[in-house]
Amino acid sequence: MNRIPFDQVQQTLKSVLEKLGMSAKRSQVCARLFCETTRDGVYTHGINRFPRFVETIRNGKVDVKAEPKRVSGHGALERWDGQRGVGNLNALGAMERAITLGREHGIGCVALGNTNHWMRAGTYGWQAAGAGVIGICWTNTMPNLPPWGGVDPIIGNNPLVIAVPRAGGAVVLDMAMSQYSYGTLDAYNDRGEKLPVDGGFDKDGNLTKDPAAILKSWRALPVGYWKGSGLSIVLDMMAAMMTVGNATHQLAADPLLETGVSQMFLTMNPAALGSAKAVDKIADEIVASVQNSKPATAGKRVRYPGEQTLKVRAENTELGLPVEPATWEKILAM
Repeated sequence: MNRIPFDQVQQTLKSVLEKLGMSAKRSQVCARLFCETTRDGVYTHGINRFPRFVETIRNGKVDVKAEPKRVSGHGALERWDGQRGVGNLNALGAMERAITLGREHGIGCVALGNTNHWMRAGTYGWQAAGAGVIGICWTNTMPNLPPWGGVDPIIGNNPLVIAVPRAGGAVVLDMAMSQYSYGTLDAYNDRGEKLPVDGGFDKDGNLTKDPAAILKSWRALPVGYWKGSGLSIVLDMMAAMMTVGNATHQLAADPLLETGVSQMFLTMNPAALGSAKAVDKIADEIVASVQNSKPATAGKRVRYPGEQTLKVRAENTELGLPVEPATWEKILAM
């Protein structure tokens, strides 16, 4: 594994994107988001995913020059058309608009349709928490998860993010509706490792920890069994209805052809209704109650969502971004 300075990787990705027709300013931000994802330890959706992203630009699914436009609005609620532009830039802009609406109204909501894969879901939760507001966002995806009781992958693993601001470290939950995302399954499979817990079904319908068997069957396990399946369905419904856009069953079941997804971005401003000091105290007390609870394994402290991200972020900032040599050579060749 190579360790490469953040700025060097960002500049390299930026150069590739500029050659593909993206403006210097937008390519700088887009490259930064990929690098920040790897810096924070989400390796499946950071630099390792960049070559696939480039392929979707080359095959015409992502328009590097398209920017989102506002379609309609009512108070704190707005609908935007992503015009099939760059997914992470569209999402960053949508959450920024939701933050502005949240500060103005106490609550804000942006429904973003006709957009592309937003890469790491948690990016936009950290964005909201960094702005001092609670952030909730989700996206539908191509069909890649069987509904509970079914065999065919007809629902999405629709990532959901809930982020809570806190001076001592934001609490950020970033989860897919499958026990393991397909990127994580790929990572375990590439390392030749079994999953820590059952992650899906094999071709014969048996629960398994074998990522290769799950990738072959396309029967990932919904988180919480029927509960995750149900949550996936309602998240898809809300996103498609609010954007008047595509639902999962209308999306191509191929990651290189997936486009026109529907996303939601909500913010709530706790300070709008009460003392900011009191709100911070409540957050700190909840985190403390989690951290001070008795661990199941001796010597291991119980963590809150997002705590490990801050640790990995600090490590990768100091040592450099970990990049697979083969991936780096592929990017340099671009």
